[in-house]
Order: sequence, then structure tokens, then C-alpha cells
Amino acid sequence: MRSFYAGLAGSVTSVIAPSVPAAVAGDYNAPMKTWDVIIVGGGIIGLSLAIALRKRGARVLVVERGKPGREASHAAGGMLVDFFAETPEPLQPLASASARMYPEFAHELEVESGMKVDLRDQGTIVFPLPAAARTVGLTCARLSAEWFEKNEPALDDGQRQWPAFYLKERSVDPRALTAAALKTAINRGVDFSSGDAVTAVMFSDGQVRGVTTTKTSFLASRVVNCAGAWSAQIASGQISPFPTRPVKGQMLCLVMPHRELLRHVIRSPQVYLIPRSDGRLLVGATVEEAGFDKRTDPAIIQRLHQAALRLVPQLKDARILEDWAGLRPGTPDDLPILGPTATPGYYVATGHFRDGILLTPITAQVMAEVIEGGQPEHDLTPFSPSRF
Repeated sequence: MRSFYAGLAGSVTSVIAPSVPAAVAGDYNAPMKTWDVIIVGGGIIGLSLAIALRKRGARVLVVERGKPGREASHAAGGMLVDFFAETPEPLQPLASASARMYPEFAHELEVESGMKVDLRDQGTIVFPLPAAARTVGLTCARLSAEWFEKNEPALDDGQRQWPAFYLKERSVDPRALTAAALKTAINRGVDFSSGDAVTAVMFSDGQVRGVTTTKTSFLASRVVNCAGAWSAQIASGQISPFPTRPVKGQMLCLVMPHRELLRHVIRSPQVYLIPRSDGRLLVGATVEEAGFDKRTDPAIIQRLHQAALRLVPQLKDARILEDWAGLRPGTPDDLPILGPTATPGYYVATGHFRDGILLTPITAQVMAEVIEGGQPEHDLTPFSPSRF
């Protein structure tokens, strides 16, 4: 990914602080540049929302503390699980709607960016399927030994003796998805400022005026906090900080002995395996309360690796390509925070926890509708900032 971001560096960091040109030119009456909407945070949520707003004609600036797409979006696994026992009930309608949107969403990004996002629809094998999922009519089937022999012969013989089910779910490569979204946003005329963290939202007479960063300020009448695990660090006048926190997840990536060693996503109580079309295999993931610590623990990486080997013994010949830790944005009730705040012009779309990739298309759609003064199809009351 380094070469891609290096190639876009001039575009991504091309925004000049609006207060600088007038001072340099000596014209203190020169107008400062403004935008219709400033999005704080350049992860997949912020990028997709920026694209959705540009489609509606808004002038959009994305302000990212680091490099766009290099935090939680870069670290995610990319399983598009539209129903799972761990998904809170209020979130299930949004999750299902977003999962249905993915083929069109991914295709549009591929067409506009010229890049592949590796959306796969081979499905998921679950050991065992959560009891809750069996009661809601999901498309699933109990798998036989013969099915495994034909479709996933590399899975351990002993593992096949356990109850296993097939779910018709998709997966996507979050890094490829985010890169495609970034290029699409740039192509559509979204402005970017990267490497400069937003420290506060500016207000005047109870109305949003813009944001201040560590180096400068930017002006807009609407601001959206999409800063993920860092959302609570942005000062916002009399509004209490959003109760987001970083939730650490460690993962590793293997290079399979051959690309077709595994075709399906595998979910077991100990580990999940996500194959990519280029032969990579993601192994994850932990859920840790460790603050903003992104260091990996060799013992935990080894435990994940060993769990993968027990599921698929042939992975003993797979080399470890990389390991990493990412910070998911968690909330007290494990639900995202979506919608307007009590201050006119200030919105929030954060706290997606483990479902950020899955919820991207629906979040972009409903938030663009809200920001532009419309009424979204889905009820956002369970996700309102006012619940805290």
C-alpha cells in the first residue's frame, strides 16, 4: 500500500490552511476558503460519507490526523456478517441492509477508482452456528463430511466431526476497499488535509463554524465527527465528549501454500480465517481493552497462529506475511453513534466497534440524508448521541 499512498500524497495533502494565503499575500481582507461539510476522520466511514455528500453537490473537506484509511479500516478483517449472536438486536436491521448494499457499493467504487476491492461471496463455515441465528430463518445448511471433502478438503479431519453450518455471507478486503474509496473521493473532488489532528470544533452563537487543528483552522457550517477511536478527544464546546474508546484487536496474515487452499471464511470459537483472492489468509482476532496501545504481543500472535494450524494443518507450510494491531471504536452499549447532536451543524458517525466495514454503505447513506436535511429510511433513535 505504501506506493499507492505515496502516489497520492500530493493530492491528499494539497489543502492549504484557509488563513494562510491572505497573510502571505498581505491582503487581510481576502476571503477564507470554506466548505459545506468538514468530515473529521479519513477512515472508510469518513471517506464513504464524503463520496455520498459529493454526489449531492456538497463541497467536502476530510481532515485526517494521519494518513487516510490507515487506522481501524486498515486493520479490519472484512467479514460482512449481517446476523450474528454478537450483533446487538437494535443494530441488526442496519447490518442486514448494509450487507445487501455491498455488491452495488463495491462495484461503484471499482468502476470509479479502477481498483479491485476483492468482494468475495463464497460464504462462511461456522463451528458451530450460534443458536440465535438458527431461529431467524437464515440461509444455512448443516454440512456433511462429504461436503467438506468436496469443498474444503484442507480442513482438519477431526474438526469436521463437529457441527458445522454454511452461511451465505460475503467478505471484502478492507485495505483494497479503503484505497478504492480514497481514490474515488479524490476523483470526485473531495478535499483532504492529512497529518494534522483536529483538536476542537469551533462554534459561534450556538452554530458550528468549523474546526481547529494542531496547526490551523478550517471553516464550514457543518462538521461530522467520524474520528473512530479518537472521537472523544475532539473538544466540542458544551457538548460532552462522545463515550468512545479504543478496543484493540490483534491479527496476522499468512501466505497460503496455494490460493485455493481455503475458499470459505471459517469461524470457530477460537479463531476466524479469511481467505483473500491473491492467496493471503487473515487470522484473527483478539478483543482487548488496552487503551491506545497498538503493539502486538508475540504470545498472542503465536496463539492465533496455532489455532489456525489446528483448523488447517497444511498451513504449517504457510509463511507469516505480517501481524498487526488495530483500534476499533467501542461504545458503552456496543452500538454506533449516528446522527445530529444538540448543536446545530454538528453531527457524529462513530463507534462502529467490530462492524465498521459492514456498516459503511448504510452509514454513508443515512448520514448523508440527515446532513442534507432529509429523513432516513431507517430509525436512528437507538444510535442517537443524546442517549449518553
